[in-house]
Amino acid sequence: MVASRQLRAGQLDSWDFRQAVGAFTTGVTVVTTCDESGTRYGLTANSFASVSLDPPLVLFCVDHRAPSLHGFNRSEHFAINVLAADQEEIARRFARPSDDKFAGLNWRVGIFGAPLLDRCIAHIECTLEHRHPSGDHDIVIGRVHRVRVYEGEPLVFHRSRFGTVVADTATG
Repeated sequence: MVASRQLRAGQLDSWDFRQAVGAFTTGVTVVTTCDESGTRYGLTANSFASVSLDPPLVLFCVDHRAPSLHGFNRSEHFAINVLAADQEEIARRFARPSDDKFAGLNWRVGIFGAPLLDRCIAHIECTLEHRHPSGDHDIVIGRVHRVRVYEGEPLVFHRSRFGTVVADTATG
């Protein structure tokens, strides 16, 4: 018979936690939507992942303090704009509060009305499937209805810095 052990969590230092999760390199996206009045919202998110292939589902996480959260809560659709390596300024723009984050940017309207930013390397258009409050964020799951993939290298985020990565295609 195996003796059971009681697991106990120690005090977690938030700085250490941030450093640990920051060691995981992620792609960078801008998630966009618009509400029934046509007001556009967007935020930079590197907490994005595919959830399921059948049905096709993706998720992103949004901080409860994000100014655009109320716009996402009023909308039943959103688009994931996967940023290209040269779009760091767009990532920074959508990470900060602003009256109109779309001012001066080229974009078009997606199938459900969410803005699709020009020059991204992919667009993923979704309808809201589930929203789960979890800690200081909401986990938003969307059903994918249309995707478009374009040429280009991704913008990545690692240890609180933006960068790029090019896959080594050499055979060895």
